[in-house]
Amino acid sequence: MNWLRPLAAGGCRVPFGAQHLTPSCALRAFAANPQNKVAEGVVKLQQTKAQLRTDEGKKNFILKTPKGTRDYSPKQMAIREKVFNTIISCFKRHGAEVIDTPVFELKDFDIAGHFDPMIPDAECLKIVHEILSMLQLGDFLIKVNDRRILNGMFAVCGIPDSLFHSTCSTVDKLNKATWEDVKNEMVGEKGLSPEAADRIGEYIRLHAGGLGLIEQLLQDPKLSQNKLAQEGLGDMKLLFEYLTLFGIADKISFDLSLARGLDYYTGVIYEAILLQPQNALREEPVNMGSVAGGGRYDELVGMFDPKGRKVPCVGVSIGIERIFSIMEQEVEASKEKIRTTETQVLVATPQKNFLDVRLKLISELWDSGIKAEMLYKKNPKLLNQLQYCEDTGIPLAAIIGEQELKDGVIKLRVVASREEVDIPREKLAEEIRRRLES
Repeated sequence: MNWLRPLAAGGCRVPFGAQHLTPSCALRAFAANPQNKVAEGVVKLQQTKAQLRTDEGKKNFILKTPKGTRDYSPKQMAIREKVFNTIISCFKRHGAEVIDTPVFELKDFDIAGHFDPMIPDAECLKIVHEILSMLQLGDFLIKVNDRRILNGMFAVCGIPDSLFHSTCSTVDKLNKATWEDVKNEMVGEKGLSPEAADRIGEYIRLHAGGLGLIEQLLQDPKLSQNKLAQEGLGDMKLLFEYLTLFGIADKISFDLSLARGLDYYTGVIYEAILLQPQNALREEPVNMGSVAGGGRYDELVGMFDPKGRKVPCVGVSIGIERIFSIMEQEVEASKEKIRTTETQVLVATPQKNFLDVRLKLISELWDSGIKAEMLYKKNPKLLNQLQYCEDTGIPLAAIIGEQELKDGVIKLRVVASREEVDIPREKLAEEIRRRLES
């Protein structure tokens, strides 16, 4: 899909990947100016291109996809558009403004500014919950933790600041490795004492939960003496109160083993994972991987401000490519037929020599805002036209023959049920909308 940016008056648009070798209007504009120092080079380039055209039969050209990019089939694009539309509609529902980052294709939602504690953070989690629910990817869980709680927990366990990041990277592996493996890495590779590792293990192996776990840690004899931990736990309690009001607390899990992105996160951190359903061989659901993540980063923006002004921020990033991959696999496994167009109706006829009639009718529908198609043949067979509807998922067919033309009606056919009804021609667009809305 090519998107063109509007240029200033007198400019021109040249889509990337254009399949022609004629000089662009931008190059012609350069060459037309005798004062331009590159005019001579441009003329030579045009001559070279002209020579390529004359040698068309002698040269072999290999078209390659640029590195770091890929092409998408219509079915893949239909899935991508569904995901994008779901995410964008959710963002807009929450009052988001749009910025463009042309080098990257990201779907992020960020809230910047000075606000009361945990209200923006709770909304970010609500957004993740809405998007994953609407995409119907299956069961999911959003794990949350707080940088300040981790700092306090490591401090009371006797972990020096110099080992904070390396210890966090090991702790974060607990969802994929056994505690014994994690402890061995802490002691054998990161340099922690076995006693310090065991103290960390007492905390991070606590069963993940919600307000109950928060209250338990608030009363913990060691953590209750640490200022950072108390601040983090107080905000976490407030966060869960807001999540309960949003009605999503059952999908949120306070998990002390979540420890990532800590080079820039300063407060709450979270990660959304998909869960594989439990079965006879598994007592609990299995983590299928992360599809979203985010947190609070109150100091990151100030690093790029010349005056060093602090701008508190919290946000979430949606794992677009991961979600695409999952949805594509599900479609392939289910053999589900994916519509690659939004066509609402096919203009069809059983008559020969009715091309002019079909063209006039389809033009009326287009002018009324109806998404319509017709087969590009003068005399297509009716069976082929109806089969096209079934193959491409077009829900309705507007059939016009000699009798319909004489009576001033259109036979509207519901493709799935094969129900047919005569509709006055002037009311056809209205009837199409009514049926599709219901």
